[in-house]
Amino acid sequence: MASMRFYLFFGFSLYSCIFAAKPESYAALFSFGDSLADTGNTLLSLNGGSSPTGRLPYGETFFHRPTGRFSNGRLVVDFFAQALGVPLLPPYLSTLDGGDDFSKGVNFAVGGATALDSSYFISKGFEQHWTNYSLGVQLEWFHQLLPSLCKPYSDCKEFMKKSMFLVGEIGGNDCNYAFARGNSTEEVKAFVPDIIDTIMKAASILISEGAETLIIPGNLPIGCSTMYLTQHHTLDKGQYDPNTGCLTRFNDFACYYNSKLQDAIKDMRVRFPQATIIYADYYNAAMLFFESPGLIGFPKETVLSACCGVGGQYNFDPRRTCGKPGATVCDDPSLYTNWDGIHLTEAAYKVIATALLSGEFTHPPLKLDQPRFETDLNMVA
Repeated sequence: MASMRFYLFFGFSLYSCIFAAKPESYAALFSFGDSLADTGNTLLSLNGGSSPTGRLPYGETFFHRPTGRFSNGRLVVDFFAQALGVPLLPPYLSTLDGGDDFSKGVNFAVGGATALDSSYFISKGFEQHWTNYSLGVQLEWFHQLLPSLCKPYSDCKEFMKKSMFLVGEIGGNDCNYAFARGNSTEEVKAFVPDIIDTIMKAASILISEGAETLIIPGNLPIGCSTMYLTQHHTLDKGQYDPNTGCLTRFNDFACYYNSKLQDAIKDMRVRFPQATIIYADYYNAAMLFFESPGLIGFPKETVLSACCGVGGQYNFDPRRTCGKPGATVCDDPSLYTNWDGIHLTEAAYKVIATALLSGEFTHPPLKLDQPRFETDLNMVA
C-alpha cells in the first residue's frame, strides 16, 4: 500500500491539474496496446460497422462526442500526451486517409488486441473470436508508417531516440480470454512466459532501431474488475479481500504476472544499457482507489460498479453492455472508477496517469515535471 505521504501529495496534485501541459520534451509519442489505450482503431477497422464506441455515451465527458475510445473520456495515453505537450494521438488507421501531420505521434492500440498472435491461441485449442491486431501486427504498422515520419529515412534512428514509446498495456487480454474460457490459474500462468517474451521481443526491436525511452506497463488488479467480479461471483466470502471486495485469486495472478514482467525488464536493461526501460506499475496505481477510494474522491459504494450498464450487484450484464438497449448511465461518471464493466472511467485513468507521471509508480521514475492537465477540449494541443 502506498504511504500516507504519497496520498497527501497525490490528493493535492490530482485536483490541481487544471492548467497548461508542460512544454514538450520528446519529439513524439507512440503507443501500442489494447482497448485501454485505443483512441479509435477498433472503430475505424469496422469500415462503417457498429461499435458502441462510435456512439454516445462513449466520449461524453471530455470530448462530448464518441471518438472510438472505450471510455467516457480520456485514457492514460491521452494524459501522457498532454503532459508531454504533444497532440492527443490519432489512431493509426486514420493515417491511411492522409492529409494530417502524424509526426508528433500515433496510436497503434486496438481494442481486444493480444500480445500473442492468433496462431498461438489456435495451437492451444482456442476458438479465436477476437481481433488479430496483435502486438506483432501493430509493430508492422509502425514500420510501415515510420518512413513517412522522418525524412530522409536515415534520420529515423535519431527521431526514435527522441521519442517515447508506450509498449502496452498489452498482454492482459491474453489472460482475460483464457480465464473467460474457464482455464485455471495454473493453466493461464503457463502462458505468461510466452506473453512476456513477445512483449520483450517487440521492445528489443524498437530499441535496436533507435528507441531509447520505453514504458512497459504491467497488468491491472483484475480481481477488482467489474467484469471479473460478475463473471466469477461466488458465495465463498473467503475468496474476497475484506478491505476492497476484490477477488484475491485474480489479483494474486496479476501480481505474479507483473513480477515476471519486471524480471524480464531487468534482463532487458542489462542487454540494452543505452535504453531507459521503465516499468509502469498500473496495478498499485489503480489500487489507490480500490484500497482507499474516499481519499481521492470516489464513494466506496461505487468503486466496484459500472457507471454505464444494467443489472446485478455491479451494474454489469455481459449480454446488455453499455450502449445497448436497457443500459443506463450514472449521473456523475467522476464518482465511478469503472465505466462499462470492462474499461475504466476518465476519472480512474486520470488517477493512474497522475500517479505514473509523478514518478511514484514508474521504475525507474519518469523524469517529467508534475503534469497539469487541460479540462477543456479546445485548449488541448
